[in-house]
Amino acid sequence: MLEELIDRAAADDDAATEELTEIADSDPGRLTPFLGRALDADLLWPPTIYRAADAGVVGRVVALVDRGERPEALNQLLLVLAVSRHPLAEAAMRRWAGQPPAGADGLPIGVLDFAREGGWTIEPDGTRRDLCGDVAYEWIPREAPEPLFNPACPWCTTTLSTIADLDGAEPALAHVGWTGRLRFRTCVLCSCYTTLFSQVTPDGGATWWEGNTAPSYLPVGGPPQELPTLLPVVGAARSNPYQASAWSRGGSTLGGHPQWIQDPEDPDCPGCGRPMSYVGLIGGADLYEYGEGAYYLHVHQPCGFTAVTYQQS
Repeated sequence: MLEELIDRAAADDDAATEELTEIADSDPGRLTPFLGRALDADLLWPPTIYRAADAGVVGRVVALVDRGERPEALNQLLLVLAVSRHPLAEAAMRRWAGQPPAGADGLPIGVLDFAREGGWTIEPDGTRRDLCGDVAYEWIPREAPEPLFNPACPWCTTTLSTIADLDGAEPALAHVGWTGRLRFRTCVLCSCYTTLFSQVTPDGGATWWEGNTAPSYLPVGGPPQELPTLLPVVGAARSNPYQASAWSRGGSTLGGHPQWIQDPEDPDCPGCGRPMSYVGLIGGADLYEYGEGAYYLHVHQPCGFTAVTYQQS
C-alpha cells in the first residue's frame, strides 16, 4: 500500500500526497522503511514524510548534495534534511554553512537557516537548540476557573485575553527552559493581523510590549467585542509530537511541532533577534463555534518575551 502511495505521489497524485502527509503527522515511523523508494522516485515533497528518515536515507541525501548532482533541487533536499533532525543532517548542514554546496547561491536563505523548518537552530556559540518539543499533549479549552481581569488592547480597545497559563515544569515545555509560571496575554483580534509580543516574568506577569507596531491594514473604529473566556487545560499525551491540527476541533496541542496553515512563521525575539521557542497551537475551532485558523504561541526564555501569531486559509 505504501509503495503504491509513494509511486502515485511521485506521479503528482494530490490525493496520495495528502495521504502520505497525514501518515507523516500521525505515525511517521511507518514511512521509514519506504523512504529509500521515495528518494529513488525523486519524491522530495512534502519534506515532512522524511521526519523519521534513518541514517541510510539521510546519508544518501547528504551525498546527493555533496556531489552537486541536483543543484536545482537543493532547496528541497535541505528541507528534507532539516525535518529529519538527524545528527548526520546537522553535521552536513554545519559543514555547508562554511563550504556552500553547488546551488547555494540560488537559495532564499542560508543553509543553516533551513534548520528552523525542522524545529531547531544553531546558536551563535555553536550549540544546537531545539525550537520544538519532543512530547505533546492535548490542550483542551475550558471556561476559566475565575474571572480574568485584563486591560484593554491599546489598538482596538477589546479586552486582552489570557489564552494560556502554564507551569514551566510541564514536560511539553522542557525545551523552553522556563522556570515558574508562563502566561500568554494577547489581543485575539489584533493578533490575526500581526505578531503580538508581550514581556513576561516567572511570577506569571505578562505585559503588552510597547514596541508592537500596528500594521496599516489593521481595522480601526469598531466597538470592543465580547470574547469567550476560555483557558486551555493540559490533557492526555499525544502519541507523537506531530499531531497538532490547525483545522480540526480537538486539534489544539501543547508542545510538539506546529501544523502550519500557510508557510512556517516562527518569530524572532524582539530583544535579541534569535528564534523563539514554540510552545503550542490553539485552534480557532476550539475557541469559537464557527472558528477557523489557529493561534501559534512562542517564547524566548533568555529575554522574557512571548509571541502570538495567527494563520488561516
